[in-house]
Amino acid sequence: MKSKERKRNTPIATLIKNYINKKSGKVPESRKEIQRRFDCLDWKDQKKIMQAFLESGKADRLWAYTKLLDNWDKSFEPRIKELWEQSHEGIISWVVIHYFPTKFLSQNIDKFTDDRDYYFICLRLAEDKTYIIDKSKLSITDYLSVLYHTDRPLSAEEARDLLYKTVHDVCTEDGDYPQLSRYAYAGKDFIIGPILFQDVNLAVYYLRKMDLTDVVHQFEIWNEGVQRAVFNSPEFKKILNTDMIEYELEEAKAKVAKKYAYLALDDKYKTEVFCIDNVQTPHECFEENAILPLESSELPFEPEEKDSNLPF
Repeated sequence: MKSKERKRNTPIATLIKNYINKKSGKVPESRKEIQRRFDCLDWKDQKKIMQAFLESGKADRLWAYTKLLDNWDKSFEPRIKELWEQSHEGIISWVVIHYFPTKFLSQNIDKFTDDRDYYFICLRLAEDKTYIIDKSKLSITDYLSVLYHTDRPLSAEEARDLLYKTVHDVCTEDGDYPQLSRYAYAGKDFIIGPILFQDVNLAVYYLRKMDLTDVVHQFEIWNEGVQRAVFNSPEFKKILNTDMIEYELEEAKAKVAKKYAYLALDDKYKTEVFCIDNVQTPHECFEENAILPLESSELPFEPEEKDSNLPF
């Protein structure tokens, strides 16, 4: 029985040559083999490949952009600039934002229009302490991230203000399924507090990193007050006595947490046109747990001393 002869690797120089020569009849197979080997090649070969792909069709250029993010060289700048000015295709803007001079980014900042482009540009421009950050173009957590990563100061007053505005935004946001921290999934009787919503948790993280520990400590006390209000609420007691699958349970508990967190906010963080009892109602499948109006005596504006009998 004859054994099948093993196919030997084609030299990478030959593959590149066949890929560049569109009349070779071997472009598809050369492309596939080049892409398969790329990460294990020498830099000089990787550079030739990326240059060739940047001169090819859109699909190949898009592939080249992904490789440029980890294999940048200033020699690519003229071609990338030309392509970016023609069309902001794929992730080419990411390449420009990561590697082009800050002067270029500053001069063309209005041309970067994707959702978080300004955040990534700001991370670079804000290294210059004279650069004025446009807060209106950033979410609160992105703003805190920029301040932290560029070593900018933040007063305790502004930090506190941003933290409670984040709570407001979480409580009033649209969407059926809540964005919770991974620490929120801890069993049926676990109480979700404001600090366990992803954006709030992230804001607290950055404030800790910036050594604003007093602000964080005060917020943690306020958070415990909200948890007590949730624990004593009729909605939470009904949830404990109702059979639900996990995602329904977390959604129901999160809606209760949003209600009591919103009610616990200082009036300056509340929206006059927003009615918490009308908006924060559970999903139709557990209407029996409908969130009830809160008695004024239960408002946790001033956190009580921690009760050792409560499960938190």
